[in-house]
Amino acid sequence: MASLSDILISFFLVVAGVFGLVGSFGLVKLKDTMQRIHAPTKATTLGVGGVLIASMLYFTLVKGSFSFHELLISLFLFITAPITANFIAKTHLTKHVPEEDLPESEQTYGWAVYNDPPE
Repeated sequence: MASLSDILISFFLVVAGVFGLVGSFGLVKLKDTMQRIHAPTKATTLGVGGVLIASMLYFTLVKGSFSFHELLISLFLFITAPITANFIAKTHLTKHVPEEDLPESEQTYGWAVYNDPPE
C-alpha cells in the first residue's frame, strides 16, 4: 500500500498536470492576446507551482533533506508571471488599440502607459 507521502506527492503532480493542460489549452484556443495572457500567467503558473511543491515534498519526506531551490523558483515564478502579463497587456494596448477607444483615465499621465506629463 502506498504511503501518505506518495499519495500527497502524486496529488500535487496530478493537480499540476491538470492546471498545465488547462493553461496550454487556453493558450491555443482563446481568441486574442488579451484573453491569451490569462492562460499562461494563471493556470500554467499554478501547474508549475504544483510540480515544485511535489518536488519539495519528495525531497523532504522521501529523501530526508529540504530543497531550498524549489522554493526560490516558486517565489521567482509567482513574482515574474504577473509582471510579464502586465507588460504584454500594455504593449498590446499601445500597439493595437487606438487611444480614443480607451476609457477615460483619472491619472495625470494617461491610461496604462506613461505619457509625458502636461507642462
